[in-house]
Amino acid sequence: MSTRNNSVSRGVDWTIVALYAILVSIGILCIFMVEYRTGTNWLQLFMGGKTNYSKQLIFAGACTLIATFILLADSKLFTALANLAYAFGILLMIATFVIGKDIKGSRSWIALGGGFNLQPAELCKIFAALALAKYLSMQNMDFTKKRSQLIAVGIILLPAVLARLQHETGLALVYLSFFIAMYREGLPAEILVIGISFGALVVATLIVDPNILAIVLTAIAAILIYILRRQIKRNSKLLMVIVATWAICVGIQRFAVPYIFNNVFECYQSQRIYSAVGKDYDCSQNKHNKSEIAAGAKASFKPDDYNVRQSKIAIGSGGFRGRGFLKGTQTRGKYVPEQHTDFIFTSLGEAFGFVGCAIFLMIYLFLLIRIVNMAERQRSTFSRVYAYSVASILFFHITVNVCMTIGLFPIIGIALPLISYGGSSLLTFTVLIFILLRLDADRQMVLR
Repeated sequence: MSTRNNSVSRGVDWTIVALYAILVSIGILCIFMVEYRTGTNWLQLFMGGKTNYSKQLIFAGACTLIATFILLADSKLFTALANLAYAFGILLMIATFVIGKDIKGSRSWIALGGGFNLQPAELCKIFAALALAKYLSMQNMDFTKKRSQLIAVGIILLPAVLARLQHETGLALVYLSFFIAMYREGLPAEILVIGISFGALVVATLIVDPNILAIVLTAIAAILIYILRRQIKRNSKLLMVIVATWAICVGIQRFAVPYIFNNVFECYQSQRIYSAVGKDYDCSQNKHNKSEIAAGAKASFKPDDYNVRQSKIAIGSGGFRGRGFLKGTQTRGKYVPEQHTDFIFTSLGEAFGFVGCAIFLMIYLFLLIRIVNMAERQRSTFSRVYAYSVASILFFHITVNVCMTIGLFPIIGIALPLISYGGSSLLTFTVLIFILLRLDADRQMVLR
């Protein structure tokens, strides 16, 4: 038994464990800065378990026990239970539609009692990563085949669709990060190019006048036809491809995008996306808003950018070196909504300024680089795919959350890994990271 424990301690990447501990500590510190009030007995409140920072400390303690259990487990356990865990996660997400608790318009929580809630959509990221790794590590797997690619896409899109139905758009988008892991395993680059191009077209549709954009797309198609006229003479199908691409792009910007914003998205979601590109959205065009008006609710046509404006003020007030620990006027005045969760980065920016934010983001960068290097040294396809999935999820969360707080991305409600308050979020990232550490400790094994 002792030999097993010694081998585990030698095989674990303690650098990542140290980075994990540092980030969790910074998270508790940031939550404390948000909730601290002058004249209160903060030590008593800390030990009382009633404040968010004391609850986060309890979550951290529980996660430490879970992390220890994971490190002592057998790596084969994760491959054996991958598909079963994924099925359990999907069933748990479906169960929220029946027994779920509605919190701020999102029916994605299951009450556990004692004021604690579980969010299955968060946990399902772990199960999706394991299931994807299990599928791509199957014997005789040929990921160049369309059937294999569609199955892999289906594995990650199923929980994404369920999350969207629960009004958790941010969590639904996180599942798209798995495409990075699939790209490493041979997913054609054309799919990523199409996805990025679609995103660019949507942004252009929001910024540029529809008629002008249609003219620009037509001009681009005409120029391509002229440049490729010789190839078109030899292969008439090329002309059909260009014309079809032009028709699809024009159709997307004239019909698909307006339909999505007016009929699929909620009014506040459309407002936030338009606000991110400096535009105003007219809620009178939104189907959901019309339904609310018909039901007697008051319509709102004002851009929903209050959070972002207050977030920018808080971060900007920190300047180069910051106002100092517990000296942030925006943070202490509770001007930034949801500052202990989605906008936790603002407390760091106001207290420690540009220097503190740069050091903080460097810790994240070091963690991501370490995980990618870890992924590349795996002998097992299962471990490599899982490691890239973890890196992709972390990268997506960090990038979107930070960009969201400084106004470069719409507000979609997404946590800053290991920093934002929340037991489900902390548990998810803890399990993701420590399963990876367990797999890496046994990297000489070929897992399937």
